[in-house]
Amino acid sequence: MPQMNMVQALNLALRQEMERDPNVLLLGEDVGRDGGVFRISEGLQEEFGADRVIDTPLAESGIVGTAIGMALYGLRPVAEIQFMGFIYAAFDQLCSHAARIRSRSRGRFTCPLVVRTPYGAGIKAPELHEESTEAFFCHMPGIKVVVPSGPYSAKGLLAAAIRDPDPVVFLEPTRLYRLIREEVPEEKYTIPLGQARLAREGDDITVISWGSMVERSLKATEGYRVDLLDLQTLSPFDEEAVLASVRKTGRVVIVQEAAETCGFGAELSATIAARAILHLRAPIVRVAGFDVTMPLPKLEDHYIPSVERIGKALDEVLTY
Repeated sequence: MPQMNMVQALNLALRQEMERDPNVLLLGEDVGRDGGVFRISEGLQEEFGADRVIDTPLAESGIVGTAIGMALYGLRPVAEIQFMGFIYAAFDQLCSHAARIRSRSRGRFTCPLVVRTPYGAGIKAPELHEESTEAFFCHMPGIKVVVPSGPYSAKGLLAAAIRDPDPVVFLEPTRLYRLIREEVPEEKYTIPLGQARLAREGDDITVISWGSMVERSLKATEGYRVDLLDLQTLSPFDEEAVLASVRKTGRVVIVQEAAETCGFGAELSATIAARAILHLRAPIVRVAGFDVTMPLPKLEDHYIPSVERIGKALDEVLTY
């Protein structure tokens, strides 16, 4: 089985889904001739042609709006937004239209659209290039939010997202694109949306994370007996897996890169408090970014939850 990084795994997923289904097409800024800003779609325009791998103008609202129309007429568009901080221009299209098509048409139409975008910090990029605002989209009914944590999950989750009948915002942690190499099957496979992965098993404490913070949490939990849950899908998240782990361990640390206030960790905390509070042996602790704009590169490493900050939270909960 070949070793791949996330870039290679995503490229293979796109190629195989385009081979499997002629209705799958890609569109976005520089996705064709240049292969995307991170080279995720490299070589695909040469293989499938400019009618299926489409270079667009620099207009995020237009990219997503066009993709919605394509989806309604039977295609399966995969739209790329170059960085998550640029997706706000398409927020109206996603939330006012893509998310509502099924409800608005009383089930007569669906919107099988995937919006891929690099997100999160760790590459020392300028303003708007390292946003982590996944909670915006988790709050919107009708949109699924998926975040892989490595090459294997990236390939399987992207294939599942493309095949899904509803709109999916697919967030790719930029820090992980070339950081991790894993064994990735060359054959097609999918990972069900809405299903968490148990990345490490133990019975002392539950750690819940997603995206690039899973890699950091794995380092921080070495030597601890933890259930480390990689959510993989944030909306809908795997509530059964979360509650089962919490009932087993009685202690919870949530690790997110996004700012703490109203981040997705708050929803997890509320769910646990409402449905498993009698099993808790300590307060729920969140390790998160700070409630400030993502700082410029010199301070970036102070913003992202570190191995040390996660370790301190584990000790605080275990000694409560």
